[in-house]
Amino acid sequence: MHNLRQLGKHEQPPPNLRAIRRSCSKELYRTIKRLNRYIEPEKIRAAEELYYKKVGANLLFIAENGSNRKKLADWWDENVCPDIAELWGVAPRELSRAFRSAFVGGG
Repeated sequence: MHNLRQLGKHEQPPPNLRAIRRSCSKELYRTIKRLNRYIEPEKIRAAEELYYKKVGANLLFIAENGSNRKKLADWWDENVCPDIAELWGVAPRELSRAFRSAFVGGG
């Protein structure tokens, strides 16, 4: 017997690890496209791993705010952006702008 509670109409099950890893990878790929610059493949892999670990460590917050992309982008700016900006040699403000454009939408 399962002790899982029934999900509400607008609730989603928590993502599995593969889905998290794929989402992180896709979000960074879209961010790089908006940066319009070359990032070395090993630096992309390192950033994906860093991002994946940070998401894993904050999974409860991310799951609770899954439908609020602006709040998630704010979390990313504070917790992920500085590390990836340093790794990629990009200004944090430029990286944040590219990520928000890719993740939240707009300019």
